[in-house]
Amino acid sequence: MKLDKKIALITGGGRGIGKGCALELAASGADIVLDDRPGSPDLEATAAEIRALGRSCTPIEADVFTRVGCEALIEKALQETGRIDILISNPARSHGGKFLEFPAQEFDRAIASTLSSGFHVSQLVAQHMVKRGGGGKIIFISSIHGFMPYAGAVAYNAAKAGLNHMAGSIALELARHRINVNAILPGWIDTPGEHERFSQQQLDAEGTALPLGRLGLPSDIGKAAVFLASDDADYITGSLLTVDGGYWMKDCGWPANP
Repeated sequence: MKLDKKIALITGGGRGIGKGCALELAASGADIVLDDRPGSPDLEATAAEIRALGRSCTPIEADVFTRVGCEALIEKALQETGRIDILISNPARSHGGKFLEFPAQEFDRAIASTLSSGFHVSQLVAQHMVKRGGGGKIIFISSIHGFMPYAGAVAYNAAKAGLNHMAGSIALELARHRINVNAILPGWIDTPGEHERFSQQQLDAEGTALPLGRLGLPSDIGKAAVFLASDDADYITGSLLTVDGGYWMKDCGWPANP
């Protein structure tokens, strides 16, 4: 129970990676404030799973893609729990398309929902942490897209690269307050969103092609988040932790027929 008596706020926590983080943090002793978008069909069900682990869960619907939504979320969270010890910042929006044809408004939306929202929610939580004293943990969910410039993902690539650099900048400024700031960079993770875009056959084939032989699970990211949120990671800040099953180096091995 590495996170016993800690309170963790997780944005985008209804399903996928956010849910994986919420369940793993709860299993490690944290009580959870669980955010998802207004009208989320997943929020209450995930909250029930957390409570089944013996932890408290406060579900909050809030649009963290806006500053106003982030302010409402933090205000409500603090009203309900009194403090936030851990933030898992997990908002994102992805829109694929070729650069020459990419809609300008979709680029702006991707930056606002992935990069700007990370700034807003982390700034508000950090202000609370500094005011109450005692340090804290801020963890951004980024992506290997932050350093791998995939074709057809110009906005998402740019947003995640910015998020990685922002995490380091924030880490440097908050170090004197004993607030650790790090980012997790998932690779290809088996989430509901991936099943909406790809067939099971495609996902199985992609998983087999990875050095570790499978796609990642939301719990793999959650376990990394538990480590970074725990006292075991007190001397780690400004770091980018890649959790991708070796995805980034999958094409670096010996050719099949050298």
